[in-house]
Amino acid sequence: MDDLELIKSLIRDVPDFPKPGVVFKDITPLLADARGYHAAIAALAATAPTDIDVVLGMEARGFIFAGPVALQLGAGFVPVRKPGKLPGDVYTQTFALEYGEETLAVKTDAVIPGARVMVIDDVLATGGTIGATYELIKKLGATLVHVAVLLELSFLKGREYLSGIGIDSCSAVITV
Repeated sequence: MDDLELIKSLIRDVPDFPKPGVVFKDITPLLADARGYHAAIAALAATAPTDIDVVLGMEARGFIFAGPVALQLGAGFVPVRKPGKLPGDVYTQTFALEYGEETLAVKTDAVIPGARVMVIDDVLATGGTIGATYELIKKLGATLVHVAVLLELSFLKGREYLSGIGIDSCSAVITV
């Protein structure tokens, strides 16, 4: 089995979670499999343009991939958190999810102005989380150069949303 097939085989669908009608993509089996997890990190890192200064990962599943990708690229890692989880001054951004609303926060001094930023997340659904993170990156004065996700749910048209707000460099390891 090649790496892509291995990754696909280790992502499980959980119907009606967190609410009826939503099919949650459970990555727990992928994370528990050393070869599969390594393959996922390598596949995400392989999409990076050159000269990435910082990798941003969003709470909570984005952290699981963004930190190791940052290490592989020789870049820093910055967590984008839920409100109240970071000390000091933060920028916040509220956005709509496919099943609710959320707010994200990043420390105001987390990234130096002009830094080249890559965003890593587990799933691209409607694009709201990545769109909100893009707004935070702009507040920081940094430049988003690429977005990479493990899994893209193409039927939710997140990539179209991202393109509409000016994010054109986006890749997915798996698209369904």
